[in-house]
Amino acid sequence: MWEIWVDRGGTFTDIVARRPDGSLVSHKLLSENPERYDDAAVQGIRDLLKLQPGAAIPANTIRSVKMGTTVATNALLERKGDRTLLVTTRGFGDSLRIGYQNRPRLFDRHIVLPELLYEKVIEVNERLDASGNVLIPIDIHEVQNDLQSAFNTGIRAVAVSFMHGFRNPSHEIMVAAICEEIGFSQV
Repeated sequence: MWEIWVDRGGTFTDIVARRPDGSLVSHKLLSENPERYDDAAVQGIRDLLKLQPGAAIPANTIRSVKMGTTVATNALLERKGDRTLLVTTRGFGDSLRIGYQNRPRLFDRHIVLPELLYEKVIEVNERLDASGNVLIPIDIHEVQNDLQSAFNTGIRAVAVSFMHGFRNPSHEIMVAAICEEIGFSQV
């Protein structure tokens, strides 16, 4: 069975694959080429499997597909992403601004902080304990109103990150569903 690794960049999509016989093969194609294909990664897989454009990819021939992208990394580094909203637990809205308080030049009097990746913060009155148990449930109506207000200002990208969400993602999943209902394009 095939194993496929894809890196989608802004200009090119690079694919490395292990054939069923164990040999490696690589393939490169334009990330955007609407005259030939809708999605470069899918087309690259078709090319490797020698399928016709638009043909279904037989699932029983592929063990795994792993995909990464430098597009998002570059957008972050260049600060060229969409206007973004951060949704987090009440009391933690400034955590990313505060950071670790690293001061490589301890005696500098004028500290220049990096620009934040998000434009606005919504702090949600919710809380999980360190084990993931709900201490404060979410007020769904309050969250909907706050998210709708942000959406009305033109923000379309949302990052949702609650305290101890890795232990119990239920609050994050609820908020993500509300974001999608409202119409945020990136959640």
